[in-house]
Amino acid sequence: MIGLVTRIGRSVSWRSRRAVRELREGVRGYLINKRYAELHVDRDPRITYPRYKSLDEYIDVEKLKSLDGYLRKKVESYLKTRRCQEFETGLLKQKLLSRRRPGSKIIPLAASTRPFSYHDVEKTDLWKPSEYASDFADLMDFIDTLPFKATSRIIIMADDLGRAVSAHRDHSYTEVKHEFIWFRTNLKKPFYMQDSKSKEKVYIESYSAWFDTVNQFHGSDGTGKIGHQY
Repeated sequence: MIGLVTRIGRSVSWRSRRAVRELREGVRGYLINKRYAELHVDRDPRITYPRYKSLDEYIDVEKLKSLDGYLRKKVESYLKTRRCQEFETGLLKQKLLSRRRPGSKIIPLAASTRPFSYHDVEKTDLWKPSEYASDFADLMDFIDTLPFKATSRIIIMADDLGRAVSAHRDHSYTEVKHEFIWFRTNLKKPFYMQDSKSKEKVYIESYSAWFDTVNQFHGSDGTGKIGHQY
């Protein structure tokens, strides 16, 4: 009985410390977002949010869609073996108490030669295929057909329980040229952009997109449906 009480006490203590840490990080992110908004009140009036740019016209959408079953089996295998990294939104969440770790998992297909930093996203020479890339050869072959001179960070983000992803901004480094393509093999994930001021949402309707990850929030609604969403 004493041992059980001790374990419960340790569990509560650990959970309390984690809750305090997450609250502290949430406040820090809130203050960064507030300061950012104050410094960028005079943004170019020609630019409006929320918005994204579909890239479907530049890629082979049918080929991308044909990878759905292939990826479903691969991702399911990885989720069962618990080899996936846990996705984190970072500090810059839209809401103070929203989850920084919403439950989605990440499979990195490219890895940096040094500890990850968003400052390095545009430095393609630092990124090499990860240890998992060969397990997703068909997907990597498809990526090779995309209209990029070079690539850097490549990840699969998946969730098999249909959970929401907290609205967030990826970073606040306006000097980072974050050029990328986001794509999916099915339309199950209700992924959106959201303006920080008006709170207006725009949902991505395409299979691929580019969007500004600094000047607007992005996230996804929960579906509550079991099944892999990318």
